[in-house]
Amino acid sequence: MKSQNQVVLSLGTNQGNRLENIEKSIELIHQEVGTVIKTSKLYETPSWGFDSDAFYNCALVLHTFLSANAILTKILSIEKQLGRIRNTTQEYQSRIIDIDLITFNEEIIDSEDLQVPHPLLQNRNFVLLPMLDLNLNWIHPVLHKKTAELFEISPDESVCTPVQNLKKPLDEIPLEQFNYIAFEGNIGAGKTTLATKIAEDFNAKTVLERFADNPFLPKFYEDQNRYAFPLEMSFLADRYKQLSDDLAQFDLFKDFIVADYHIFKSLIFAKVTLQEDEFRLYKTMFDIVYREMPKPDLYVYLYQNTERLLENIKKRGRSYEQNIPADYLDKINGGYLDYIKTQTNLNVLIIDVSDRDFVKNQEDYLYILDEIRRKISN
Repeated sequence: MKSQNQVVLSLGTNQGNRLENIEKSIELIHQEVGTVIKTSKLYETPSWGFDSDAFYNCALVLHTFLSANAILTKILSIEKQLGRIRNTTQEYQSRIIDIDLITFNEEIIDSEDLQVPHPLLQNRNFVLLPMLDLNLNWIHPVLHKKTAELFEISPDESVCTPVQNLKKPLDEIPLEQFNYIAFEGNIGAGKTTLATKIAEDFNAKTVLERFADNPFLPKFYEDQNRYAFPLEMSFLADRYKQLSDDLAQFDLFKDFIVADYHIFKSLIFAKVTLQEDEFRLYKTMFDIVYREMPKPDLYVYLYQNTERLLENIKKRGRSYEQNIPADYLDKINGGYLDYIKTQTNLNVLIIDVSDRDFVKNQEDYLYILDEIRRKISN
């Protein structure tokens, strides 16, 4: 799946309650544009290019699936929400808030509306110094220098004074208190997308299922009766091997691990697809494997209704999935929910995402994080 874009924004204000302006901007950016994963210190800096009251400045790192132009549209909207009225001239002026798009990955964008990297960043200490706080492994794609090198040769002699540290919104969601989180869901529920996004945002290690390499999967969708047993046995063997190998690399007491499956899904799918005598044999093997597997500290089940699942399956376009019947998905959902009811020793959270799109809508992603936060609080 597509990785998120890593974006640096620079914020500045010299009117009204400057701290409040910065904090409100960060909050709105996090809610409407993308996930704010890092913030710099807050600095007080002299005005640059004109005489006025001193500014408060900071920088932040954003993760988002949005394009650079879409980000620009949204940050201009946030400026307007906070009361900024842009003049029609190119002269510098005091402002209640100024949000600049400084970098977009390591791409070069040169259009009438947007230039990235920001063409003046290398001349502005109030941009470079906060960027240093972000500790990014970023190299200017035009000047071929790191941020520290740009700061060292900056012609700007103004002094930027640190004022205080800024909180980032993710500080309120202490996911790291769980060492091992498993996200589960039906076919097309979005578990891999969500697990990957959360791992990127919280700097976690990932264990992602290798379903695409299974040679029995396309055959199973063509002839379920014939290929159900070899498919489920191959999945069980592969999941056991992967979890054994991948989890062995990590310290389950120190590392933060996010997986897009829990091995118990093998039994759920097998119960739906196998004949009764096949399932008895399968469960004997499964019980041996299951005893050896570490259990996740939090098990999150993403529930989606069947209609939405079918839409997602069609959209992602895997040819062998296109004829999956609705009743098969219904049975899988039922199997998961029945399993969850019996797991009194598993820390379970069910989130209904049937009417949510956590890739396109930042609000929906934050809803999921808030559900997890509430689970932690309880």
